[in-house]
Amino acid sequence: MRTINPRDFNRATRSTSRQINRLILLNLVREFQPISRADLARRMAVGRGMVTTLVKELLAEGAVYEGALTDVPRGRRPKMLHVQTRDRLVVAIDIRFSRTYLLLSDFGGNQLALESFGTVFDPGQLLDELAMRVRRLLRTHAAGAHCEGIGIVIPGMVDRRSGRVFNAPQLGWRDVQVRSGLVERTGLPVHIENSGAACALAHLWLGPGERRSGIRDFVYVTVSDGVGTGVVVNGEVVRGHGHTAGEFGHIPIGPDGPRCLCGAQGCLEAHTSNLATVARYLGYDFSPAVARELLQQSSVTVDDVIRRAGGGDERARAALLETGRYLGFGFSVMVNALNPAQIIIGGEITAAWNLIEAPIRAEIGRRALTRRAAETPVVPAPGGGLPRLRGAIALVAAPAFAAPQVG
Repeated sequence: MRTINPRDFNRATRSTSRQINRLILLNLVREFQPISRADLARRMAVGRGMVTTLVKELLAEGAVYEGALTDVPRGRRPKMLHVQTRDRLVVAIDIRFSRTYLLLSDFGGNQLALESFGTVFDPGQLLDELAMRVRRLLRTHAAGAHCEGIGIVIPGMVDRRSGRVFNAPQLGWRDVQVRSGLVERTGLPVHIENSGAACALAHLWLGPGERRSGIRDFVYVTVSDGVGTGVVVNGEVVRGHGHTAGEFGHIPIGPDGPRCLCGAQGCLEAHTSNLATVARYLGYDFSPAVARELLQQSSVTVDDVIRRAGGGDERARAALLETGRYLGFGFSVMVNALNPAQIIIGGEITAAWNLIEAPIRAEIGRRALTRRAAETPVVPAPGGGLPRLRGAIALVAAPAFAAPQVG
């Protein structure tokens, strides 16, 4: 249970119960659309009058809309209700070490446009480039629609309240203000989050997540140029005292391991990132210098390594098996420390799931402290790619459906 802080609390008011009922109704429409007012009243166990009033408010706000009439066995044909997504747009931004991606979607996460460019490491220059591209995307694809905001995902430690990046080792950023700069350049609301937490939010709000699976305690691990982790307990992302919890990508796998982009040695990320897998395949000892050289000079990507392994390249196969083994090391730490109901892994590496699943499971089984912990399900993320971009969408869309914080 969550305690009430007597020094920092929000008092319930007359409008609190009404706000909660509005959000319950909105989430019921989202989950069961198309749905009638009568069905909403039955599901909420309230009178039709209350539902009618709440629906009128949501219609006036543009949060829901009325669709076609539907046939019923008797009585008046009801108009079915849907959540309004088509005319409400989101710009999602995923900043990585190698490239930066921009996606324009509707409020339901449906892709309208996607583009990318080589990441610019100077913060001011990057924000200028992003603002120019955001304006162009909206000018080209958003005629007659309203952009609700920008979601931006960073590979590092972020204070989502202030919009400040505390430390992003891949980008070489420390104490960089991102949100206010992008707000000034675009005039749009901007939401910022670290990549692992954003992917966890996407799983909760845009994927099967808690709504269908019933799983409220899980760890989402995203493997790309780095390794990000989002920890969800009781349906909420764990933030930690300084909003930097969940940095499992930088747990030490071995003190004498390769040097990570963060500067430490032996991090999980330095053994399992896409760049680490490519370096292993090419026979390089991974280091920050090697990572940058791979980006600048090598045309080989982790997708190439996976494809070559499928074509019988034994060196590619061995590189991926080793990545799977190190991921199993890291996941065993998560299993023993957090005891999640499930670990979800997203990113390009999941295309090699037939190769990496066995070494992952073997290492967890070898290192878990109980039999039940050893059986913790580890599954590839559903719904294909772009988990970080979907996380950026969720940053903007999820607050419209989230329960209010009271107490």
